[in-house]
Amino acid sequence: MGQPETEKQRRNRNLDQLLQELRVVLPGVQVLFAFLLAVPFSSRFGDVDDFERDVYFVALLLSALAVALLMAPSIQHRILFRREQKRYLVALGSALLIAGMTALALAIVLSLVLVAHFLFGPGAAWTAGGLSFMAFALVWYALPIERRLSNRNPDEEAAERDDE
Repeated sequence: MGQPETEKQRRNRNLDQLLQELRVVLPGVQVLFAFLLAVPFSSRFGDVDDFERDVYFVALLLSALAVALLMAPSIQHRILFRREQKRYLVALGSALLIAGMTALALAIVLSLVLVAHFLFGPGAAWTAGGLSFMAFALVWYALPIERRLSNRNPDEEAAERDDE
């Protein structure tokens, strides 16, 4: 084993990991936002009803919010560069990343509701919305939160399996 990680090394690693996570997420949210910006200019957008128009606009707002929240840590890092603010940047960046991913999940759910409603009607919209909401809730939130609350340690679990 190598040397233990110093506090400064840990902060650098945490910030690097946060920025890497943002690099993975940003293209997706930007594509969704661009798609939603283009939708009103399609020839069939005039065929949407009031419900679809409202769902569309909320999805657009949520995707814009997701872009703002997910890009915030990068600009904050640049503004605070060389100001010894890594602990702050990691803490705030983590909160912004979670908030941005939440806005993104809701924008995706509403985009699916919009498309399903437009193509197949209200029943399909509720089904698509409900199933996609449950998928995001389970995979993005419930599983890691349950793991965090149970405070399980993977090393201890591996040792238990080895003992069996």
